[in-house]
Amino acid sequence: MSGSCKNCNSRSLFRDDVSGNLICSSCGIVQEFDNYEAQLGGINGPQGTFVRVGTSGLGSVLNYKDKKIFEAQKIIEDITFRLGFSASKSNDVRILVSTITEGEYGLGDWFPILVGACAYVSMRKDNRPLPMSEIASAVECDLHELGRMVIRVVDFLDLKGPEFPVFDIVGSLERAARNSPSFSRVDADTLERIVKQGIFLLQCAVKWFLTTGRQPLPMVAAVLVLVSELNEVNVSIDNVAMEVHAKVSTCKKRYRELLEALVEVGKKLPWGKDITTKNIVKNAPFVIQYMELKSMSNASGKVKDLENVGIDLQSAVSECLRKELEYESEVNNLEDDSQYFELQGSSWRDESSCDNGIKLNISHECLSLIYHKFLDEMAHLKSSGGINEIYGRKQGRKAGFCSSAEWWEGKSELSKKLLLQQLLETDVGSQGIPPSFVSSCNAYKRRKEKVNAAKKRIQRIMHPSSAPTGDVNTEKKRKRKGANGIEWEDIIIETLLLHGVKEEEIEKGHYNVLLDLHVFNS
Repeated sequence: MSGSCKNCNSRSLFRDDVSGNLICSSCGIVQEFDNYEAQLGGINGPQGTFVRVGTSGLGSVLNYKDKKIFEAQKIIEDITFRLGFSASKSNDVRILVSTITEGEYGLGDWFPILVGACAYVSMRKDNRPLPMSEIASAVECDLHELGRMVIRVVDFLDLKGPEFPVFDIVGSLERAARNSPSFSRVDADTLERIVKQGIFLLQCAVKWFLTTGRQPLPMVAAVLVLVSELNEVNVSIDNVAMEVHAKVSTCKKRYRELLEALVEVGKKLPWGKDITTKNIVKNAPFVIQYMELKSMSNASGKVKDLENVGIDLQSAVSECLRKELEYESEVNNLEDDSQYFELQGSSWRDESSCDNGIKLNISHECLSLIYHKFLDEMAHLKSSGGINEIYGRKQGRKAGFCSSAEWWEGKSELSKKLLLQQLLETDVGSQGIPPSFVSSCNAYKRRKEKVNAAKKRIQRIMHPSSAPTGDVNTEKKRKRKGANGIEWEDIIIETLLLHGVKEEEIEKGHYNVLLDLHVFNS
């Protein structure tokens, strides 16, 4: 045997057949650490004597899997707490996350986004409104990133139809109005009236396709701001947009579109040609009253023309002619003008006459003449200095902006949540067209004009002798124009035409795809 004894340095060593230890024949000392065998083979190889795989620190520190699950559940509890979920709803989110990850959970940057997506899907399954933007704010992630995760969760769970209802925009408005700090100081009766009027206008906006293919929250903010203004509640559209987690610029755009839609309905009134977006807020009570009574008359199966709507002309048209307007001089007492609205007998105040379908004995022409007579008298009074700024009685409000209690009935079915089919079947005085469709048609028409202009320019360059004079449109009114009045879009169109692309394809506007197919790959 090689080596020497560690005690006497003798080289007379032999191995015992029973124990396998090395023993010195001179001094009889057993040699130590001579039978060590390395345990090789990786993590799946033979186990060592003292150290075993996966048991490091057992009894003092959690292993990796248990720690991962513990940390993941803490993240779930934190996110659901920020969203104000109950214990049962938080448990539903936890079960949903566990189902998707097959009980493995996770600790990466993607995991909080998955929790937010599961929270959104869980609320949608219960048909409870929770905006995705609010969840993105709580999770502190990008809204589009959360949306992509929601799509993956929905596809994984195969949620369709009744299992995953559409977003409840009406419930979102109620939730925003009752939880928004902007309405925290509003009394209960006014807040209830704001909610009902908001539901009415919001469902009208849905019927007018103002929410089609768009985020719902900006329209919710726009409706809340408008009905608050009608109820003399001072709120800021910037604050409301921030509270509902919507972009301020988009909310202002939806507000403008809502006013334009009301102007379109207001054209049906006798003085409709004078209604614009600048004065629609003051005329909105009359317009909404007309819309409400119009929807009620249609629901009861009555006739649909203006004479038979049953609208209270005393409160709508005669509002500005009654004695509420106080002149400093008693010139042309306006109480006398109300005689134009008094019909023969008692049929004016006989509500049964409208219920039985008897037509009102007053025409559009008569109402128009009365209103123009009033405008002439007002202009004469203002020019003669006989009238100053007009205010209403006692309330200190400006004339023409009547209290909501005077014009709002709240009896229309549109004040309640209706199905989409019911909304489309209800007439509110105007049939809207999706703004996206209108803009698409305008863009298509504009591109068609550009194609025709580009063809003329090419013809003029290639055949200058045959091109008529004045054939080229210089387009001086364009904002972004070059030295010759030609934009980048015109150059692209010319390039595509020269490469033989069909005009119908160019008019669709997919320039990048057409350039890749016909120019760069040619």
